[in-house]
Amino acid sequence: MFNKIFKLIIAGAVAVWAIYEFTQGHIMNGISLLFLAGIFVFFYYKNEMILMAFLQLRKQNFEGAKKWLDKIKDPSKALVQKQEGYFNYLHGIMLSQTNITQAEKFLRKAVKMGLSMDHDLAMAKLQLAGIAMTKRRKREATMLMAEAKKLDKQGMLKEQMQMMKKQMKKI
Repeated sequence: MFNKIFKLIIAGAVAVWAIYEFTQGHIMNGISLLFLAGIFVFFYYKNEMILMAFLQLRKQNFEGAKKWLDKIKDPSKALVQKQEGYFNYLHGIMLSQTNITQAEKFLRKAVKMGLSMDHDLAMAKLQLAGIAMTKRRKREATMLMAEAKKLDKQGMLKEQMQMMKKQMKKI
């Protein structure tokens, strides 16, 4: 909603206000204001539009997620690098249902930008492996599957990987 620098300016101003409240002896007001400043710092690192898009994707509401992502006009200026990676990751996941060429572009950009969580990176590489397999690029798909397997430490994508391996044998 706000520019990333503006969020830090607001957080700094609220922190100064909290310090003023501490000097006046209003300890609880100061603590509350520090929590408010913390919220702005949190939203600097975790964009609120991307969080809402993730929430909509959890509900399988692709239109709602697209609506939230469309509110981010210029991702390169409005987002930190990891947030831009997640912006591309979400676009890639949504487009993988309809347009695999565009989805591949977004997912590759997300992997290049970087994702914070290993399982998100594993999911992106698994999606890319599926796209490569669809386009009959078996060597690339095998390589991406191996990378995804290394990143999936909890085994959350084990079933999907087994299904893809069975499909790759048919190719």
